[in-house]
Amino acid sequence: TRCVFNSSELKDIQFIRSYCYNKLEFIRFNNNVGKFVGYTELGVKNAEIWNSNPSQIASEKALRETYCLHNVGIDY
Repeated sequence: TRCVFNSSELKDIQFIRSYCYNKLEFIRFNNNVGKFVGYTELGVKNAEIWNSNPSQIASEKALRETYCLHNVGIDY
């Protein structure tokens, strides 16, 4: 999980959550994309399942504010 930012404004913050196995990223959520994207066969299957759950997508999107905004303010 990481936050990419240019300022402490919420609009300038990007929340990214990557899932890796054996040093290979197989799925990623990026709030700018707004959904999970799979990079391997397993990742694509999981992305389809996770993207079909609106509450999971809403939860991931909310992390930009709850997780990033607080920590970026400290780092910035």
